[in-house]
Amino acid sequence: MGSLFRSEDMCLAQLFLQAGSAYDCISELGETGLVEFRDLNPSVNCFQRKFVNEIKRCEEMERILGFLLREIKKADLPLPDRDVNPVAPLPKHIMATMEQLQRLEAELSEVTRNKEKLQKNLRELTEYTHMLHVTKNFAQRGSEQDPPQAQYEEFPFLERDAALDYTGMQRMGAKLGFISGLIQRPKIEAFERMMWRVCKGYTILSYSEIDEYLEDPDTGEPTKSVVFLISYWGELIGQKVKKICDCYHCHLYPYPSSREERTDVVEGLGTRIQDLNTVLLRTDDYLRQVLKKASESVYTWYIEVKKMKAIYYVLNLCSLDVTNKCLISEVWCPVGDLGAVRQALEEGSRKSGATLPSFVNRIPSNDTPPTLIKTNKFTSGFQNIVDAYGVGTYREVNPAPFTIITFPFLFAVMFGDLGHGLIMAVFAFWMVLYENNRKLKNTRNEIWNTFFEGRYIILLMGLFSIYTGLIYNDCFSKSLNLFGSGWSVKAMFDAGVWKGSDIAANRFLILDPNITGVFKGPYPLGIDPIWNLANNRLTFLNSYKMKMSVILGIVHMNGVVLGDLNVCCHFRKKSNLYLVFLPELLFMWCLFGYLVFMVVYKWLAFSAAESKTAPSILIHFINMFLMQSSGNQLLYPGQIGVQGFLLVIALLSVPVLLLGKPLYLYWLHNGSQRLGMYRGYERVRRGSEEELSLMHAQDMEEGSGHSDPSTSREHQKEQINFGDEFLHQGIHTIEYCLGCVSNTASYLRLWALSLAHAQLSEVLWRMVMHLGLRVDTSLGVLFLVPVFGLFAVLTVSILLVMEGLSAFLHALRLHWVEFQNKFYSGNGIKFSPFSFALLASSFDHDGFP
Repeated sequence: MGSLFRSEDMCLAQLFLQAGSAYDCISELGETGLVEFRDLNPSVNCFQRKFVNEIKRCEEMERILGFLLREIKKADLPLPDRDVNPVAPLPKHIMATMEQLQRLEAELSEVTRNKEKLQKNLRELTEYTHMLHVTKNFAQRGSEQDPPQAQYEEFPFLERDAALDYTGMQRMGAKLGFISGLIQRPKIEAFERMMWRVCKGYTILSYSEIDEYLEDPDTGEPTKSVVFLISYWGELIGQKVKKICDCYHCHLYPYPSSREERTDVVEGLGTRIQDLNTVLLRTDDYLRQVLKKASESVYTWYIEVKKMKAIYYVLNLCSLDVTNKCLISEVWCPVGDLGAVRQALEEGSRKSGATLPSFVNRIPSNDTPPTLIKTNKFTSGFQNIVDAYGVGTYREVNPAPFTIITFPFLFAVMFGDLGHGLIMAVFAFWMVLYENNRKLKNTRNEIWNTFFEGRYIILLMGLFSIYTGLIYNDCFSKSLNLFGSGWSVKAMFDAGVWKGSDIAANRFLILDPNITGVFKGPYPLGIDPIWNLANNRLTFLNSYKMKMSVILGIVHMNGVVLGDLNVCCHFRKKSNLYLVFLPELLFMWCLFGYLVFMVVYKWLAFSAAESKTAPSILIHFINMFLMQSSGNQLLYPGQIGVQGFLLVIALLSVPVLLLGKPLYLYWLHNGSQRLGMYRGYERVRRGSEEELSLMHAQDMEEGSGHSDPSTSREHQKEQINFGDEFLHQGIHTIEYCLGCVSNTASYLRLWALSLAHAQLSEVLWRMVMHLGLRVDTSLGVLFLVPVFGLFAVLTVSILLVMEGLSAFLHALRLHWVEFQNKFYSGNGIKFSPFSFALLASSFDHDGFP
């Protein structure tokens, strides 16, 4: 039976699907999401499989739906609700859906093309109108009675231009021409220089900027444009001018030769623009109606097409029997869900009306099953932390249940502050209350999604930080006097130790707990608030937090005990119990467990009166390895003998850990042939095929392959490489022994980060909030408002976000390296079921909110 503590018991099953009901059966299995299909055609190219045409048809429908979705978003129409979950359509209905989508695409494409043409015409007419209005200022408004100048009335400055003798040009037979149009504002200067250099001064360029913004036909953004009018002599110059205009992507329009023609053109343009606006308005209304009708079904179509494509993809993984009437597939499935799989196959056969039912048959396998650990919305975040290190090996002990408690607790040890923890818990509690809000769940901000997915982790981290903040008696770097201090200053005066002159002459005075009445008893919860006023507060907290970190680290590193549950209890490797687990446990507890004992014993055995003569734990721990006594006071009677005994046990466990397993495997392979045959018979007799395959794999790892009697002789002839086994075990022994030292020191980060967080919080209070509270004038309240705002911003950004991220990463490191490394291999393969529920994540990439 599977649980969060260990992965689900998996089995390999074979599905026999009738050809007529295979589609419906796969659809039902997709709705349940209980099986993972294996590819039975690995050597067949994906383009040569049976249902490749159906998949191409689904991809074509996906393309059409993508086009519809882009048009709906362009029209700024609301997208449909995502609460619907239609079933996969029947294969006979796929052609009707395909035809409906193709008709809708063709209609929308035609309407869109017509709309784009109308918009292009409207844009050109608008530009033409602006060009005529602007060039009207270039025209001559003088007399029209002089016949020789009638054809040049638009350019009276030609008569006054000394550079051009137009009467001479006229005698040569050259004709005067005009080119007008629009150009983008950034190009006009380069355009003017190019015109002058190429045309050698035989052109006259006049231009003026339009006051209004016009739409850019390429980008669709509003841009500034310039109207220009060019006069030139001769056809050759005119051709050069047109080529230059084409190079600069100018929009050219015909220029009227007279005022009457200009007036007629302007009036005609006004009428056509009005008609185009009316047609465009009706086209937009019709297009919105079509898109609105399509938007009501686009999400349903998307789900149906996705499910249909997924079903055909799975069918391509199946193989056909010799009669081509039955599809055969292999699936991984939890043993406890086999009944639900049978029920799904029966339901699919009933819906399809098949005469022969589809069925499932459990088959034996030597392959390692995938790992399935069922989680909920609370445990999924902690399971993701474990899976980031590595997916657990099949049936391996899962660290997630322990991580639910230890991860937020170790975070809180480094982050402990009542105020900061309260802010974090309130923020996480708000996310938990609105966890079903679609806008919060389906955003495209990856940082927010990370916070939202880990809302329960943040909630526990905040609650544990509140607890450790109470223990540290720290709230925004200030202590809370909830129960009254256990220290009394009055007793010092009553005993005559302090006098009034002492207070005036000394900045600091020492409270003596040995005087009656000075120390009444310990604070009920956490550290006494009087330590917040003490000069040696930092020294006291350093000693307290350092020893606490060592104790918590050694207790937390006992994840090696879980390795015993893995190897001995479940995988039945009893040799590892005596040759690996016990030496590791003895080495750790004889040395570092004894260190914890000395810390706790010193706390309990020595009172305040004896504190000055209390021995140093560090000195005694060093003398334990040197096996000598420095003449210091002993912690307890018989300490030297106990320390020597524990050191000998720890040292003897090292060669057992180094040589025990390799020698045992060598003896097992070369000296226990008869025992191996007996063990092989026993294991076959035990029953289940899964246990048989599991024990076979374990025997192979131990060097004994006797689970299969028919091949026992071959395994007996094989010789294990004693050098490789010894090298592997030697590396493990060195890593473990040195790791116990380095990992214990690594837990001192609990002390370091807790101290850093407390000091940073105190600095922030003194440099920001304390300055605002010191102002005692009438304007102090007004000054306190921005100071409090600055204090709040710095608290959230530095102490909550940056310090919180730092403590989170260090807690993650302690779990991955110091805790999970002791027992967790993480070499498994994650169970990936065929489930339609996972299709919702693909809609975010396709544009659905």
